Amino acid sequence: MYQVLASAVIAALAWFLWSNTLHNMRVRGIQSGFDFLQQQASFSIGESVIPFDSTESYLKGFAVGLGNTLRVAVAGILLATVLGTLLGVGRFSRNLLVRSLCAAYVEVFRNVPVLLQLLVWYLVLTEYLPGVGQEWQAGPFFLSKGGLNFPVPVWSPGQGWTAAGFGAGLLLAWAYRRGAKRRFEATGTPRSMFWTPLALVVLATLLGWTVGGAPTALDVPVKGEFSVEHGGALTPEFLALWLGLSLYTAAFIAEVVRSGIAAVPRGQSEAAAALGLDSRLEIRLVLIPQALRVIIPPLTNQYLNLTKNSSLAVAIGYPDLVSIANTSMNQTGRAVECIAIIMVVYLTLSLSTSGLMNWYNARVAIKEK
Repeated sequence: MYQVLASAVIAALAWFLWSNTLHNMRVRGIQSGFDFLQQQASFSIGESVIPFDSTESYLKGFAVGLGNTLRVAVAGILLATVLGTLLGVGRFSRNLLVRSLCAAYVEVFRNVPVLLQLLVWYLVLTEYLPGVGQEWQAGPFFLSKGGLNFPVPVWSPGQGWTAAGFGAGLLLAWAYRRGAKRRFEATGTPRSMFWTPLALVVLATLLGWTVGGAPTALDVPVKGEFSVEHGGALTPEFLALWLGLSLYTAAFIAEVVRSGIAAVPRGQSEAAAALGLDSRLEIRLVLIPQALRVIIPPLTNQYLNLTKNSSLAVAIGYPDLVSIANTSMNQTGRAVECIAIIMVVYLTLSLSTSGLMNWYNARVAIKEK
């Protein structure tokens, strides 16, 4: 009964707030509703994964902002995870210099506000790099105030076959690892869990590439009269946001990894030494598998924080979801609707990330027999 009453009170309060908001907006002549999403946006977006121009709708503009947010969030999670894991493991190095450098990195980057770090990276990338006509060049790569330019494959049916081969290789590698793990548990005979799966992925990709006609055409960037032309490009705004979020979050992930490894009983390290395992095998086969049950829950929080911190992109001009919503809000006056879209999107991203990490946590959890 108490739960029913509490739910009724919450529902009544939510209805009152919503109806009161709509009434006040009508009294002041403020339009409401999501019909504006089908209207012409009348603004351009400087950087987008999905092609967009000012004649298209606000709805597509929000889709572009979501794509940009996902782009930097996924890239940031990958870089932060790799760097944070290396730093966390480095905290246990027997080398004093390595151990000290890892500790110094963690203390510096996690104690400087992330917004300040974003601004610093943006300043470095836009003020201290060479300008037009003076780009730093390393082979087909160019770096300047305009961003990073790099070669990209020219799309053709052969590229599709290559991608299909890569996907098939991943499936084969997954199936092989499952079979090898079951065989090891049944017989105690170890099999390669890295090089053989890697070889399967490479061979399947090469097979797809060969079947597709072995395409080698690349769109290579070249110096133009006013800027670097052709090829792919990463803008300084994206680079600043990506580096800032990744390096900041990596410091926290390093502490998560360090605490997870430290939580493994010391007797496990002694047992690994008694079996003749070197420090690399000890970490990979003994410490990390047991530490994962401690690492994954707080690691999930860091992934969520990185994704939500991407909303700070508006401070350096990167057109993420929040930036597109701010522009739409200023043009249409639909503040409540734009804020609601932002809230729903970030809530969905956070719940999806949590669900995926909880599923992975259940898979790697140590199950007693």
